[in-house]
Amino acid sequence: QVQLVESGGGLVQPGGSLRLSCVASRNIFSMYNMGWYRQAPGKQRELVAQLRLGSTPTYADSVKGRFTISRDNAKNTGYLQMNSLKPEDTAVYYCRAWNANVYDYWGQGTQVTVSS
Repeated sequence: QVQLVESGGGLVQPGGSLRLSCVASRNIFSMYNMGWYRQAPGKQRELVAQLRLGSTPTYADSVKGRFTISRDNAKNTGYLQMNSLKPEDTAVYYCRAWNANVYDYWGQGTQVTVSS
């Protein structure tokens, strides 16, 4: 079993930045795909960014050019750098790690609120 723990959320003004972190309890990011998702109140969970093994990152159209996904395998940590934040980015952000088999892990989420 693997635990994912997100951190770095909080309250930020429009135009500000936050960096989310996702720490895994085991060294999995070198072997698993990684993604960040978000869920706003009353809306379905949506994919924000993903970093599949051997591939370049992909992003939702709404965050392209503003968000950057990355990982540090040595630290068992994934990141989501969020710049130029907008009120519509307000949501709970979740980290996910999965592989081609049955393993699919999610974190508990971290709240991001963009408001003046």
